[in-house]
Amino acid sequence: MPLMQHGQYREEMTGVLSLARRSRPWEQTIQAFLFFCAAVSIFTTLGIIITLGTESWTFFNHVSPLEFLFTTEWQPTIDQFGILPLFTSTLMTSLAAMLVALPMGLGVAIYLSEYAPDPVRETLKPILEVLAGIPTVVYGYFALTVVTPLLRNAFGQDRVDVYNTLSAGLVMGILILPLISSMCEDALSSVPNSLREAAYAMGATKLEVSLDVMVPSAFSGISAAFILGLSRAVGETMIVALAAGAGPNLTLNPFKAAETMTGHIVRISGGDIGYDTIDYQSLFAIALLLFLITLGLNVLSRRIVKKYGEVYE
Repeated sequence: MPLMQHGQYREEMTGVLSLARRSRPWEQTIQAFLFFCAAVSIFTTLGIIITLGTESWTFFNHVSPLEFLFTTEWQPTIDQFGILPLFTSTLMTSLAAMLVALPMGLGVAIYLSEYAPDPVRETLKPILEVLAGIPTVVYGYFALTVVTPLLRNAFGQDRVDVYNTLSAGLVMGILILPLISSMCEDALSSVPNSLREAAYAMGATKLEVSLDVMVPSAFSGISAAFILGLSRAVGETMIVALAAGAGPNLTLNPFKAAETMTGHIVRISGGDIGYDTIDYQSLFAIALLLFLITLGLNVLSRRIVKKYGEVYE
């Protein structure tokens, strides 16, 4: 041990300075534990990829990938596995969510970063964090029991189904609002104060500083927030399972019921489906497509940050 009698170190006792690295068992233990945590996350991801790939490979031995991607009928009972009805409903709910979350999230971020005094900021941020912590099943019932009746009263009960993709999408936008607003605020906060002060010195108003200086300077972070929010919306499950409807339906009408990819996985996996059947393997093919979509969105966000990110002194 480096510590000797009376609290003295070995160098003090011998009068010789040692440049050899001292053994620190506790640090080595912590380093090994942290490496273990990183390895677990990596191997978990690899396990997911292998499982999805193996089951999907079995499915695609029976169904052509072109048929899976480009046909318009999803009826497993008659061996019809066209993903387009599920994909279009997923796209509709995600776009509806982004129409809510993007402007509101960016607006909240600009307000918190540029306008809000400290007491207001300290009050609003915990409220947003509470929104992020609400279980998604609660959001699903909120969409079904509150938002859907409002839409039916506004647009007509004959036009709006009880289960519809618009209701699910709007509530999904509320769900991902904290994620987008938090990331956008972080991006705006990373812009140096010198740019803001220079704009004020030129006579710019607070609105001009916010929209013409701060937002363009934080473009990479804001874009990454938008893309990650879209990725979160694509993978949402419980809201669409409860509020969007059951049963594939190829429609672009947001007032109609249509089942999304995640909603279909939830509904079918909870039934009496048998293992080692093509119906069961089709769920893994859908999950693989979802995985590739979210992976592509995450890679795109990193590319945008890398290409357009500003480096400030």
